[in-house]
Amino acid sequence: MNTLLKALPNTSLNASSGLSLHLPRETLGTRQNHLLASLPYSELSLWEHELELVDLKLGQILCEPGIKHTHVIFPTTAIVSLLYMTQEGTSSEIAVVGNDGVVGVSVFMGGNETPNQAMVQSAGQGYRLRTQAAKNAVNRDGPLLQMLLRYTQAMITQISQTAVCNRHHSIDQQLCRRLLVGLDRLPADDLVMTQELLASLLGVRRESVTTAALKLQEAGVIHYSRGHITVLNRKSLEYRCCECYAMVKKEQNRLMPAVHQYLPSSYRSASAMEYSL
Repeated sequence: MNTLLKALPNTSLNASSGLSLHLPRETLGTRQNHLLASLPYSELSLWEHELELVDLKLGQILCEPGIKHTHVIFPTTAIVSLLYMTQEGTSSEIAVVGNDGVVGVSVFMGGNETPNQAMVQSAGQGYRLRTQAAKNAVNRDGPLLQMLLRYTQAMITQISQTAVCNRHHSIDQQLCRRLLVGLDRLPADDLVMTQELLASLLGVRRESVTTAALKLQEAGVIHYSRGHITVLNRKSLEYRCCECYAMVKKEQNRLMPAVHQYLPSSYRSASAMEYSL
């Protein structure tokens, strides 16, 4: 069994479960998926009737390695981890998708499957779109295609920088980066995340995460209690982080300025952080 699933309490693995509702255009605002909200209405109106709002439950598997996608998901309040799975059943997070993007981008690029797993890391909701409807939308060669091409490049940057971070930076820096990544995709400063889950996402021992989290708590940067992490000092968290966090945000803001305007100011400010590589 995937060790990451063991770190998730009360997980539901039925990818088709959850409330399903067709929603009107006015629900697609800045508090929903920013990628969708940034599209011209002339584009979105062509296929908005195909969008369904679904509940995404903690631990729910949205796609498995080598299995064809049936839908693409535009998260709104949920956060999804893209994971690389080993033959031994262990995993490591390679990217995160929240209200800034889409799960299943390979469908738009001409592929119907990926070698990675997508799992809901923070419960919430998202818009679901059938793969055929997604293909039809992108085949119009309009604003959606251009946005997705830039989003894919931003995703490549995130995956590449995560690999660099996991290989070359300390556990303390990796933890700070991952906490910031989660904060950017949530409206509050609270994260529901156990130390065991964090260790699984980073691909490290739980003891290492415990030590790193204790340092942050003693410094007054975070407060940790029973799987809940409250960030008390975001600026200090950014200061303690490596350059990877700011590099990814800077590239995303450059590639996707239309999405950039919908993001919280704390998320946008990361692009102004200067580091030397």
